[in-house]
Formats: sequence, C-alpha cells, structure tokens
Amino acid sequence: MAQERDPQDEGSVSEDGAMLSRRHALAGLALVAGSPALAASGLSSGAIEDVKRHGARGDGKAIDSPAINRAIDAAARRGGGIVFVPPGRYLCFSIRLRDHVTLYLSAGSTIVAADPDSHGARYDAPENYLEEQFQDFGITHVHNSLIYADGARDIAIMGEGMLHGVGLDREGPGDRWHARAIWQSAAAVGISPRDLALRDPREAAQIGRANKTIGLMNCRNVRLVGFTILQGGHFGIIAHGCTNMAIDRLVIDTDRDGIDIDCCRDVRVTGCVVNAPKDDAIVLKSSYALGRAVMCEDILITGCKTSGYAMGTLLDGSYRPSDYLSPDGLGPLGRIKMGTETNGGFRNVQITDCLCRNSRGLLIGIVDGGTMEDVSISGISLRDPVNHPLAVHHGARMRAPRGTPVGRIRRIRFDQISISGARMAFPCAVEGIADAPVEDIAFSDISVVATGGGTAQDAARNPEYRRETSLEISYLKTLPAHGFYARHAKELTLRDCSFLVETPDARPTVALRHVDHALITGIIAPNPTAAMVSQVDSRDIVVRDARRVA
Repeated sequence: MAQERDPQDEGSVSEDGAMLSRRHALAGLALVAGSPALAASGLSSGAIEDVKRHGARGDGKAIDSPAINRAIDAAARRGGGIVFVPPGRYLCFSIRLRDHVTLYLSAGSTIVAADPDSHGARYDAPENYLEEQFQDFGITHVHNSLIYADGARDIAIMGEGMLHGVGLDREGPGDRWHARAIWQSAAAVGISPRDLALRDPREAAQIGRANKTIGLMNCRNVRLVGFTILQGGHFGIIAHGCTNMAIDRLVIDTDRDGIDIDCCRDVRVTGCVVNAPKDDAIVLKSSYALGRAVMCEDILITGCKTSGYAMGTLLDGSYRPSDYLSPDGLGPLGRIKMGTETNGGFRNVQITDCLCRNSRGLLIGIVDGGTMEDVSISGISLRDPVNHPLAVHHGARMRAPRGTPVGRIRRIRFDQISISGARMAFPCAVEGIADAPVEDIAFSDISVVATGGGTAQDAARNPEYRRETSLEISYLKTLPAHGFYARHAKELTLRDCSFLVETPDARPTVALRHVDHALITGIIAPNPTAAMVSQVDSRDIVVRDARRVA
C-alpha cells in the first residue's frame, strides 16, 4: 500500500534533479518567520511573498529580476516582510532591497547575475558621481550591483541559497582626482560630474553593467546571514556608511574582494569563510565614496577563515592552489586587511580568532591621511603567508582633497598569534614615515616559524624608503631581520615572542631603524643573545630576558 504523503512534503526539482522538500524550505524560513506553522501560513496566505507568485520562473533562462522586485515592492507596501525565493536558478539583473524587507534564499535556490554581453546591458546605472573620485570606480557606486540597497533600513538577506556572479565584471575604471594628469574639474568645465565622467569611454561603457554582488550605501540595521557567494565580481559585498550591520556565517568563493566594510560603524563579521585568491578576503576601508571623510569604527571580525586558493575550489573541496601572481609577483592575496583607502581613518577595531591559510599576511595602515587607533588583533592562526605575516605601514600617498594632513597610527596591539611557513624575505614589519612615526605598537605572545636562510648580505641591506606609497610594502624586498623589522616607530613593545627558523639565518632576529623607545623582553630566537637585536639610529632600546634556542 502506498504511503500517504504530507502536502508539506511537495517540493520542486533542483538543477541536479534532486527533490527538495517544501518542509525543508519552510524549516529554514521559520528561522525568520518565527515558526514552521507561521512560515507555511504566511506562504499560503501571501503574507510572505513567494517570488514565483509574482512571475519568477527559476528556470535559469527567463530574466527573473522584475518578478523578484515586484515581490519586494509588495512586501514594502505592507510595511515590510519576507520575500521567499524557492529552489531554482533565477537569472537576474539588479534587485533593489527596500526598508523592512528580508530576502530569504531557500536551500537549492541560486540567483545568477545575468551577463550583459549575452542578455543585454540592463543593470541599474551607477550613481554617486563626484567632483573628485579618490577611489576606484567600483568603490564609488552601488546601484550597479546584482543586489543593492541605498539608504534602506531594517533589511536582510538570509538563507542557505547562493548568489552566483557569472555576469559581473571584475575590473573597471580607476580613480579621478587632482593628482591625475587626465583629471578635470567638472565645476570648472561647467557641467555635472556625471556628464564629465561619461565623456570617458571607459566610464560610459559601465552603463548597464554591474561589478559587485551586494552593494549597500547608507543603510541601517542590516543582516546578511548564511548564504553563499560564488564568483562575486569586483566585490562580493561592499558596504559604505552603514551602521549596525551583522555579516554571519557566509561562504564566499571569489576572485576579487570578498567583504569590504567602508566608512561603517558597528559592524560584526562572524563565522565567515572567504576565499579570494586575486584580492582581499575581508578588508576595512575609509574612502571618500560618501563625498566626505568618514571614520570606520566599532568593528568586530571574529571566527572567520580566509584563504587564496583557486576560485571555486573552496566550494568543491579540492583546495587547488591558485596560479595567480599579483603585480608584485608574490602570489595570491586572500587576506584580512585595513587601509586600502584611509581618508576618514579607523578606530576601535577587533580582529580575533581567525584562521588564515595560503594567503598574504595581515596588513594594516594609513596612506591617505586619517588616524588609525585602538586596533586589537589576537588569536590568529596564520599558515604559509606569501609575504609579511603581520605588518603595519604608514605612507603618504595622500589620495585625498588638497590640504589633507598626513595621518597617524597609534595604539595597535597584536597578541596570541601563531605563524608557520613564513618566507625567508618577509619577517613581521612596522614601517612608518620620518615625519609621522608609527606610535605605541605592541606585539605579545607571537610565535613565528620561518624558513630561514638569510645571508650576511641580507643582514646588511638598507631597504628602500618611500614616503609617498600605497599600503603594500613588497617594495621593501628582503629585510635585514629574520623575525621582526621596524623603521620610523616609537614606543614599540615586543613581549614574549618566539622567532624560529627551519634553516640557519645570518640576519639578526630583530632589526630596528630610527626607532625611539622600545622594550624587547622575553624573546626566544636562534641567535646568540648579543646578536639578536640590531639597532641603527635608534635610542632608548631596552632588551632583556632574551633566550637562545638551538
């Protein structure tokens, strides 16, 4: 006798032919709606907007963004609610989130970014053209996204589904500001900044195209929870000027930036896995995209994992090494970073309990003015970094309005960090500038195992000094220490740090250049105690309780 079937078990067929139970979808939706019964009732009554009731096909062929936007508008007209995306493949152009709306991606659902070359250039046009654009095109605009919200509040994207950025661009025009030879003032020409920008064929070509999966501008109370992003374009997620935002348990497997937090306040990034071989995995910025300098502050990044494997191999489980060589020739990126743009500065940031593998090391700094202060980085496990495992850099690129003063870096703490597989040329580093040294920097309980192999010639190197530079410090090349290097710093502390090498290294463990006031205590290293620390043009350096290991 055939077994009776519960109507709640009726489902739809995913692309791999597997039956996905409606009950399973409702169980996930119940996390948002409050209970399975409420979720089922909401779907049947229309209180929860099912995108298929608004005409979405989910067959991977029809353009479904108009239907999804109708569902969002319907929820917004009621004062907000849940927009439910059942299993299926939804080919889309721009989706616009509105106040009090949650977009719920059920298990088995994939929203696919349509390809403008195949389906026509139909993404929403970029907005926010500025008189001077101190950041790349991709950072200035959010309307040219697969999903975006501009000035919205109480919004969310949740669920176990996927956003697949097949049709998103990875590149775009650069910056436009007074230091560029091609820059013109729109005000002086007597036209709008938009009209002037669109005289550039590169900018005009962006109309109708998109380069980010999720773009958020000036939003409040944002939740991004549980879903996956594959091939996210130039940016998987970029948020400008947002407050009270939680990004939780996302999986991002992409080949440019994963998560960008720019000029935001009160942001929690928790439990995310981000693979980004060709750009940064998680990065904090403080750009001029809002048309003014705004600090990025009160940020927590915790329990995350970042890497630089070939795109797609995180999701398929093969973890294939990326063959990408960045412009400096060192290899993949995939790291946690602060400071690509720094106009407004950074304050009160914690990065804790993260795993970083097959990527660049953690890099933080100021290069465009602004102040970085009260940053704590702790509980990090970093394996096989392709450059400096931990680095603090102050530069004076000054991609900022005329007259902007040089910035400051102060009160930075690194604690309980384990590093293995560090390369010979790249110890941990602090690099300031002569007229604005990095201040009050402390490293404690840091364990580094490096390959070693440095020569006497390496120990004698005087690395190139650059005042006007971007954040990356690969121009320093091989440094004259195997464990830690600092130049133009004051009030520096190294406490209870272990710097070991796998093969003999002729360089000192620590090299200080133009450092004022440093305490180095409890260092463990292979050098003879008297040769552990090299000082040049430095003063008030205290070294004590050093211990040599074979």
